[in-house]
Amino acid sequence: MKNSAIMKTAKKETFIVIALYILFFAWWYVTAYSFGDDPSQYRYVLGFPEWFFYSCIVGYAGISILLWICVSFFFTDIDLEEEEKDGENND
Repeated sequence: MKNSAIMKTAKKETFIVIALYILFFAWWYVTAYSFGDDPSQYRYVLGFPEWFFYSCIVGYAGISILLWICVSFFFTDIDLEEEEKDGENND
């Protein structure tokens, strides 16, 4: 693979990771700060406050699944070893 193709692939993968991070942060922020301010009025899901459950547990599971899907389908395995030139031996 030529360097320009490697750089194009790396930029695409970097954009995907940054977009997923922004999505995860937005999910975390909205769910963490939108479920009430008064602890006496908290609702609980599986023993956790609703804000914590949705922002930290569901958000982490969701982003883990999205990352797995992206790595499986959109990322390319790139050989980082230098290719041997014809006629040369790098021993």
